[in-house]
Amino acid sequence: MKYKLKAQNLLEAIAMLFNLAPRPLIDTQVAFNAARVIMAAANTGLFEAMGKTSNTAKDLAQLIGCNEAATKKLLDALVSIDYARYRNNTYRLRSSYYKWLLPESPNNLLAKLRFQQKEWSWMAGLEDYIREGKAIDIHSRLTPEEWVHYQGAMRDLSYTLALETAKKLPLPDDARNMLDIGGAHGAYAIELCKKFPHLEATILELPGAVEAAREIGMQYHDGSRIHYRSGNALADDLGEGLYDLVMANNLVHHFNAEENRRLTKKVAVALKPGGIYVIGEFIPEGRRAKTDIITATSALYFSMTSSSCAWTVKEITDWQLSAGLEPLRTKSLYSLPGWKLTIARKAAPLKP
Repeated sequence: MKYKLKAQNLLEAIAMLFNLAPRPLIDTQVAFNAARVIMAAANTGLFEAMGKTSNTAKDLAQLIGCNEAATKKLLDALVSIDYARYRNNTYRLRSSYYKWLLPESPNNLLAKLRFQQKEWSWMAGLEDYIREGKAIDIHSRLTPEEWVHYQGAMRDLSYTLALETAKKLPLPDDARNMLDIGGAHGAYAIELCKKFPHLEATILELPGAVEAAREIGMQYHDGSRIHYRSGNALADDLGEGLYDLVMANNLVHHFNAEENRRLTKKVAVALKPGGIYVIGEFIPEGRRAKTDIITATSALYFSMTSSSCAWTVKEITDWQLSAGLEPLRTKSLYSLPGWKLTIARKAAPLKP
């Protein structure tokens, strides 16, 4: 995936054709202004106030309790980036964004957009990371309140991925037990339990995060088949022969190679014969790793905010093989370009 400039008139088209447009300024000043406009609209509740109706700037400012003149400038900026349209002195959110920006939509990204205020502060340290190569280890810095916001943001990112993942996993209809390592908000467990009526899920989450995870997860399920367990997958015993499915989504980039190798061996022991281990991650592969903006910038972000990095399919397959698992076909998801499911199965005993 790429994003690129689009000329709005002939003069701009000529400027772009002859390399007269100051692209670095547009990619920085204009791009981060636009990003902050979207974040501010989410943080102030402007998107919810706009809803699906047309409103004046004055009415919207009153609804969100903000300054009228400043709110009008924010609305004009949303119009300029095609998030809203202006007509007859009123503003209206474009319908293509109802899915992503209104709270009644299960696909909404409002929690993620609001948490990006925190992520913005992390990215302010990018130069220090480049100079020193030292990650900031975000999970050790989050306060209890920030854990709630973080888990909400991760739930937003995971919802559409969870829907597609539930459709693509090679899990038998009679699957009974799954372990979701770092499953937090429970989006994956919820969708899998919907599809497989006999399945019960255990979500293993860090002690500092488990209550925030439970609080968010209970907004979307009744808790009858989804259970939370406090612990650390790297340190705790995961059991033996217990699970038809073990998942680790958006997790292994936080661990180094040796930690991931040890975790995979523990997962192999915890799986029932025929059970599968699924890792969901941004996977840098071949040319795409350097040319796809989502994959390449995510790899940089993960390396800065964690102690590790994005892993390739080959590296993940090596962990699986060393643990005695059989790698299956890697599956790409349409919901998020660059996101892949690497799947491995524990061999079933041979029938006599």
